[in-house]
Amino acid sequence: MTRFAQAMLVAVLFVLVSANPLFAQAPAAVSNTGLGSGIGMGLSIIGIGIGIGLVGYAALSGIARQPEQAGAIQGAMFILAGLVEGAGIIALVLCLALVFL
Repeated sequence: MTRFAQAMLVAVLFVLVSANPLFAQAPAAVSNTGLGSGIGMGLSIIGIGIGIGLVGYAALSGIARQPEQAGAIQGAMFILAGLVEGAGIIALVLCLALVFL
C-alpha cells in the first residue's frame, strides 16, 4: 500500500471509531434535515467540480485544434464556467437554507 492509501485508511478508521454518537437515535422532536443537507452540499461540490472540469477540458481541446480562435473560446469558457458555478452556489445556498430554517 502506498503512504497515501495508508493515511486514508487511518483517517477513515478514526472517523468510524469516533463517530459513534453520529449514528445514535435522534429524539422525535429533532429534524434530520442536517444529514440530507450535508449530502446535498457534497453532491453540489462534486457536480461543480465535474462541470468546470468538463468546460475546461473542452476549451483546451478546442484551443489546441484552432489556436487562432483562442480568444473566442476563452470568452465562452468563462461564461459557461460562471453558469456552472452559479447553479452550484444556488444549490449550496438551498442546502444551507434547509439547515437553518
